[in-house]
Amino acid sequence: MSNAEPRTAPLGELSLRMMAMPADTNASGHIFGGWVLGQMDIAGSIHAAGQAGGRIVTVTVDRMVFHKPVHVGDEVTCYTRIVRIGRTSITIMVETWVRRSRLGAPVHVTEGLFTYVAVDQHGTPVEILNKQF
Repeated sequence: MSNAEPRTAPLGELSLRMMAMPADTNASGHIFGGWVLGQMDIAGSIHAAGQAGGRIVTVTVDRMVFHKPVHVGDEVTCYTRIVRIGRTSITIMVETWVRRSRLGAPVHVTEGLFTYVAVDQHGTPVEILNKQF
């Protein structure tokens, strides 16, 4: 993260909200980064599928940054915004924020750039018709 003043509110639309549970911890007692990454992918795919109007698949995850750990009992929220729409692909910025023990001000914990491709029922890329965002 840059030396700029930390943000106090997320950018984008709320795409997913869940609770961090004990079963999702790593050996250090924090929520496993892979669990957070999975939730972010789900949030991004919800936004991308809605934009594409159909089935999508994840093709890349870029610039994942873990700013702070997620703790058991945190309310975890993922906010998404479209960065780019190509002929068959959509790139979504996903930010993860938490409220510690479901209380207090939101804390920005993670962000990443996810790219999805629109596909048909056979998995073949298809053109995205709705390019407005």
